[in-house]
Parts: sequence; C-alpha cells; structure tokens
Amino acid sequence: MQNFFNAYTSINLIFLLKGLWITIEVSLISGALSFIIGSILGVIRYAKFPVISMLIGFVIDILRNLPLLLIIFFTYFGLPNFGVRLNIMTSAIAALTVFEAAMFAEIVRSGIVSVPRGQSEGARANGLTGIQTMWYIVLPQAYKRMIPPLVSQLISLIKDTSLATIIVLPELTYHAQIIYGQNNSYIIPMFLAIAVMYFIVNYCLSLIGSWFGRRRHSQTAH
Repeated sequence: MQNFFNAYTSINLIFLLKGLWITIEVSLISGALSFIIGSILGVIRYAKFPVISMLIGFVIDILRNLPLLLIIFFTYFGLPNFGVRLNIMTSAIAALTVFEAAMFAEIVRSGIVSVPRGQSEGARANGLTGIQTMWYIVLPQAYKRMIPPLVSQLISLIKDTSLATIIVLPELTYHAQIIYGQNNSYIIPMFLAIAVMYFIVNYCLSLIGSWFGRRRHSQTAH
C-alpha cells in the first residue's frame, strides 16, 4: 500500500499532466482539422456530384473500416518510403485527422439528411442559390442536431490518442509507461491515475454535449 501512494509524487503527477497536455493538444488540432475536412467531405457526399461523391464515399468507407493503428503505422513508417517524412507529433495528428475526418464526414452527411427537405426547398424558392441554401439554412440547423454525435466522436478521438504510444508520442499513456517502467509496483497506481484523467476530460465533454442537447430540445419545444 505504501508503494501505491509513493507513485503519486509531485514529480510523477507533473509528468503525467505534461502527457495529458500533449493528449489534449493533439486531440484539439486533429479534431479541428478533421471536423473541417469531414464537413467538406460530408457536404460533397450529400450533394451527390457525379463520380466525385461516389469516389469520396468509397474512400470514406475504406477509412472507417480500417484500424486506426494501421493508419498510424502507415503514416509514420510507410510514408517515408514515398519520400514523406513526418515527425512523431505530425504523424499522430495526420493519422488521427485522416481517420476522424471519415467519421465526421458521415456525421455531417447524416446531420444534413436530418434537416427537413422543405427548408432547402423554401430557401431555393426565395431565390437563394444551392451554396447559399446549404451555408445559411441547412448547415446551421444540421450542426445543432450533430452536437451530441460530434462530442461523442471527439471523446473517442481523445481516447484514440493513446494508440499513438506505439510511435512513441509523448502523450499521457506513454508518460505513465515511463513512470511504471522505472518501478513495477507503480503499474496499478499509474493505470488508475490515467483512467481518472481520461474520465475527467471526457466526462466534462459529455456534460457539454448533454447541455447542448437539452438546449436544442428546449428551443424546439418553444
């Protein structure tokens, strides 16, 4: 029991928090990029452009059904064979962005589909172009409907950053491994510590998602 609490020295806790910051940083960057890319891909897929929408849909389906770990491996170990060398941080962000963009694209497409068609028809009848209708009428409503699944996907993204440990990304899980690698009796305390940190971050996000969901339902009721 003494070794259990000895694991939580100020040095170890600060080291874990530095790893947590890397986790959050990678999550925010890849989350923002994947949301932007996923939104564009989702709109294009919904629009059903000849060939282009079909091709994008095919690529999205492939990415969604590949293990994220495989994409991380390819980004870090495979791309150098094509003359593209990325550092660990950039490789992790690139892999997560590619994988999550495919997930976000489906969420965006589903969100757009959920908006009543009468909204876009009414906008077009009032003289708005297709792009204006999508930008000013459809997407604002769709994004409100998408908030819960978007938050859920962001939570998955934060947890998925732990897979980048395999390429030695200095995130939370990797920092915990370094600590208990120096003392095997610290394994359980470190697992508990990172579990608590992941839980706090993800639970806060889930509360935000629930709040937005309740707000949308209350606005709809009024």
